Order: sequence, then C-alpha cells, then structure tokens
Amino acid sequence: LGLVLKALFNTANPWLIGLLAATMLAVAGYEIMARQRHRLRGLWGYGTGTLSMFLSSFSITTLALMVLLQPAPWYNPQYAIPLLGMLLGNTMTGIAVALDNLTRQTLDKAGQIEARLALGQDASQAIGDIQRDALRSGLIPIVNAMTTAGIVSLPGMMTGQILAGSPPMEAAKYQLMILFLIAAGTGLGSMAAVLLGSKRLFDVRSRLRRDRLSG
Repeated sequence: LGLVLKALFNTANPWLIGLLAATMLAVAGYEIMARQRHRLRGLWGYGTGTLSMFLSSFSITTLALMVLLQPAPWYNPQYAIPLLGMLLGNTMTGIAVALDNLTRQTLDKAGQIEARLALGQDASQAIGDIQRDALRSGLIPIVNAMTTAGIVSLPGMMTGQILAGSPPMEAAKYQLMILFLIAAGTGLGSMAAVLLGSKRLFDVRSRLRRDRLSG
C-alpha cells in the first residue's frame, strides 16, 4: 500500500488515481448500506447510496479542482485525493442518515401512506412529508458543523494547517471553502438518495412496495 501511494503521489498517474477513487467510492457505498436498518433489497440497497454519492462527491470535487483550485494537472493527487476523501466521508454520513430515515418512516407510516394513495394522491404526494424529513435529517450534521465551526470547534483541515505553520486567516479561508463544498455535496447527495429510494418504494401503478425493504 505504501509503494502504491508513493507511486500515486509522485507520478500523478490518472489510472492509479481513478482506481483509488473507485475503491474509496465502493467502500463508502458499502458503509452507507450497512448503516441502514431497513435497506432496499437487491442491488438497490448498495447502488442507491453509491450512485448518489458518485453524482454528488465526484461532481463537486471535479468542479472545485477545475474552477477553484486549478492545479496542474487538474487531477493532481495532492489536491484530488484529500478533497475527494473529505467529500466522500461527509456525504456518506448525510446519505446514510437520510436513507435510513426514509426507509424507517416508510415502514412505520405505511398505513398512512396507503390511505393517502387510496384517497387519490400520487406517490410523491403520499410520501412527501417523509422525504422532507429524511432530507432534513441528512443535512443536520453538516449544518451543525458549519454553525459551530471556529466557535465551538476548529475543523480538522484548519487545525492541521495552523499546526503546520500556515497563517490562521489563510487556513480559515480554505476551511470555509471545504465546508461549503461539503454542504453542497451532502445536499445534492441526500436529495438524489431520497428521490431514488422513494422511486424504488413504489411501482409504476403508485402502489407502496414494502416487500422491497428488508428487515
């Protein structure tokens, strides 16, 4: 592993970087699935969180590298790997919480959802309040972190830069950028996960499919 990381950071090989990024995504996707009490059956249980995280973390990381940081090359592992790791780690938490909240409330309120469907509401209307609550729960960790950053706690990146000798204001600027990127990634990922999960919970005739959930 040490030799691989050394080769990765010394040569900036895009294939090695892609392989490492894919491995990070695969492990994070499994962790999302493992954190849910009632997960979707089949490949959906793994794919929903993994796809949502790919769409959010990879797009936000690419945007940050190409527009904000602009290293040469843009996939420079010194910037790409730490940034992707921070985004994956925080987005993973938000998506896992949002999906767990979505599936758990769907089972708990199945009778209420089916009553709404019987009264003529479509699937999105019947599960709308659960979707909003799931999305809110997924955003709570990053919102709390942003609210208290610099007052209650010093985030890890800012602390590391200060200990390494960087000026505190410069460290704070980088930390703010990271927090905003994480917030955008978590919001996008949680929204994608909730929408994908909700779609799977109903069939084409807007019937609630509790059999698609395990547990």
